[in-house]
Formats: sequence, C-alpha cells, structure tokens
Amino acid sequence: MLRWTDAHNHLQDPRLGETAPIIAAMKLAGVSHCIVNATQEADWLAVENLTTDERGWVSPAFGVHPWHAHTVTIGWVKRLKNLLVEFPRSSIGECGLDTWITHPSLEIQRPVFIEQLQLARELERPVTIHCLKAWGALFDCFAEAPPPSRFLMHSFGGSMEIAQRLIPLGAYFSFSGHFLHPRKSAVLEVFRQLPLERILLETDAPDMLPPLELLSHTLPQNHHHPANLPNIGHALADALAKDPAELAAITYKNFRGCFGF
Repeated sequence: MLRWTDAHNHLQDPRLGETAPIIAAMKLAGVSHCIVNATQEADWLAVENLTTDERGWVSPAFGVHPWHAHTVTIGWVKRLKNLLVEFPRSSIGECGLDTWITHPSLEIQRPVFIEQLQLARELERPVTIHCLKAWGALFDCFAEAPPPSRFLMHSFGGSMEIAQRLIPLGAYFSFSGHFLHPRKSAVLEVFRQLPLERILLETDAPDMLPPLELLSHTLPQNHHHPANLPNIGHALADALAKDPAELAAITYKNFRGCFGF
C-alpha cells in the first residue's frame, strides 16, 4: 500500500462526526500521517487531544484562521506559544489573509497574522498559510514580518508568477482535490509547472470536496471525508504524468521537509 500524507485537514471539525471511524478509514486507505489544523482558540484543545490520542500519526498546527481573527482574546499569543513549546513537533496554522470575506476586515486580520509570523520565526516553526484574494497584502505582511524558512501555502490557487515570488522565501504548495474540478483547470496547470520538490497533498476535510467520481468515501451534506486522499493523489499523479508510487514518495519527502520531521 502506498504511503500518503495529508498536509492539511481539520479532523477536530464537528461536521466530520465521530472522529474514531474517520481516522480508522484514513489509516485503512493508506494515510500514514496528517497535519490537523486549528482555526481558532476555541478548537486548540480538540487539536491537542487528537494529537495526544494519535501521537505519531497526527501532528498539530495551532493558530488563528483569518475568518476568526476578530475572536482572539487577551493573552492569546502567550497561550499559543505555550502550546507550541509543549508540542515540539507542532506548527502554526491555519493563519493568513482573506479578502473574499468582508468580515473580519483585513485591518483586523493583518495584526493577528503578523503575530503568528513573528512567533513562527521566534520558535523556528513552519507555518500553514491561507491566502485568498490577498496576495498584495500577503507580501506587505512578509515585508514587515518575514515568514519562517519553511511554510506551506495551503490549497494554493495563485498564479505561477505568485509562486515564483514565494519559492525563494521557502514556500511549499499543497494540492487539494477541489482543484480536480474542470473549472479549476488553471490551478492544475500551475501545479504542472511547480517544482516537484515543493508539492504536497491535502484534503482540507471537511471542505474542498473533489469531483464525485473521485470519492471513495462520502459523508452527509457533501462534507469531504479525508480518506479520499489516496484518490486525490492518484488523480494528481495522472495529471502530472507520474506514477502514483513516485508521487506518494515525493510528497512524503516534501511533507517531512516542510514540517521538519
């Protein structure tokens, strides 16, 4: 069985339902390791518990998603730092910038993102970045608070020109099954041009549902089951004209390189 790695999911999300059967299905499908990303202070404990229960298979990412930037409370940066120190193999995420939404505003998102970038540099931890329709603002933030030496642009939907600016900074790029929809062909073309040594795979479960024909596992209300990762890997391998075993090995190596394992 091929060894697939999920660089970005949200196993703590209640939309997935009971966690145990989800994880069992992932392992049976061939998922050997995953990064579980928090999105706000309120779910840090759930991510911590998953890490404790599945130590060696789950690696945690603690952070504040731009959609939740307005929810941070006094002392959040100190609490985040304490968690990162407690879990030496943890990373920071999911954080970033998003102007696709109107609330919270970019003015609220920006300082929360910068705090997380600064903490990533201080602790030398990789960071997982969400950036949607905010590329100019992202590079402005990097000018004020440079990213750590390794960071993941999750579900990267930017242009090749954007990627070429990010690669020298230490960026990796994760491919989501959602990009296998025909209307996302431009994103797939970018991944054909990216250096293979910078590509990872992700599900972003329970979001970013792939085309229906690629679903080996389903959930109610069209939520994305993370055990679909191997099918995503096979489809991307086909698009890149690679053998699935080769792509699984490449993305596993990149996963280790990005997250420092």
